[in-house]
Amino acid sequence: MMTIIHSNGSAQEKEHAVTTALDDLAREGARRMILAALEAEVEEYLTRHREVRDERGHAVVVRNGQARPRRVTVGAGTVRIQAPRVHDQRIVHGVRQKFTSRILPPYVRRSPKVSAVLPLLYLHGLSTGDFQQALPVLLGEDAAGLSPTAITRLTATWRTEYERWRTRSLADRDFLYIWVDGVHFTIRLEEDRLAALVVVGVRPDGTKEVIAIEDGYRESTESWLTVLRDLKARGMRAPVLAIGDGALGFWTAVREVYPETREQRCWVHRIANVLDKLPARLQPQAKRALHAMMYAESRAACDAAMHQFAQDYEAKYPKAVNSLIADVPRLLTHFDFPAAHWKHIRTTNPIESTFATVKLRTRVTKGAGSRTAGLTMAFKLLHAAQSTWRRLDAHDLLPLVRAGVRFKDGLQVERGELSPEKKAGKVAA
Repeated sequence: MMTIIHSNGSAQEKEHAVTTALDDLAREGARRMILAALEAEVEEYLTRHREVRDERGHAVVVRNGQARPRRVTVGAGTVRIQAPRVHDQRIVHGVRQKFTSRILPPYVRRSPKVSAVLPLLYLHGLSTGDFQQALPVLLGEDAAGLSPTAITRLTATWRTEYERWRTRSLADRDFLYIWVDGVHFTIRLEEDRLAALVVVGVRPDGTKEVIAIEDGYRESTESWLTVLRDLKARGMRAPVLAIGDGALGFWTAVREVYPETREQRCWVHRIANVLDKLPARLQPQAKRALHAMMYAESRAACDAAMHQFAQDYEAKYPKAVNSLIADVPRLLTHFDFPAAHWKHIRTTNPIESTFATVKLRTRVTKGAGSRTAGLTMAFKLLHAAQSTWRRLDAHDLLPLVRAGVRFKDGLQVERGELSPEKKAGKVAA
């Protein structure tokens, strides 16, 4: 069983890993947002001069490939940008015209104005009004900036990308573990909050991938049924294991759509629920005890720690104990999987950590303007994060998991070794 020092060290390592991942996410988000803004700026320029023709009727303002890649330092770090180029043959008052980006002028290597506005543009800039408010920060107070038409075109492209993604075939993919959660956003123009139903999966090579982001009504069973039925209709095979909060309507839905999928309750959610039912003065010691269960090296050790916790708290705080022992078998499912995967499958951290920044941003900016904007924001954020996610540790064991190889307390059961059920049957015989 892990010691308290080991537990604290692990928490620090996790915090460092999350910070690193968020830094990578910010850089990737910055790169993508700059490229998207540059594309929109060029498209607007081409549209504005579309009618200008030479004597042969040819356009005189056209795209001209891409510039050489250059490294640009913004607030999120250094990113590699390859900007689009424009060939402009117009002559105005005897002067040859030339397209120059105001977002990223030639030879610029450092852009504090870009870095200042990127979080707003990327995490929240999904309406024309928000972009227009942000552009003075980016281009200067007296800059006209991108037109509302260009901004609308850009955001429409994102929505089209999301719609195409959410109807793609999944027949060529296999997801062994999936993490599920309902992520809530405030919508400025509506009374009900948006519950984005999110599914993230891991493939046989250990890579994590966003599977679904859908609008759901208060994480209800019917909402999850709609999501899962759609995934199955598009060819998604039943996952081996699903990880999520015990309060989700997901579990009833998954038993109907994928009855063979095993269930793992999220330890972080369970611990928070237990601590919420204890007085503040007892929470530190209770938290240490709960972490000892979460990081136990065997099912027997976890059971013993749970029994001790019940003895210590049941008399005065039965609700806390009942919260802990509710549905215990599904809290301990991870013991039947490779030990190297436990840190990945005990919690819904892949979703929780990614959405921590967007939840903070939507609070500051008072939420997205519409449900569509909220879903598109979630889609863009998760896909930027996806490129920074690490593969699962010991991913070479995933094919064994899919093949049905048995594990006990994290170790592979040798062939020929009887399961406890079979042993009991043999003794009885």
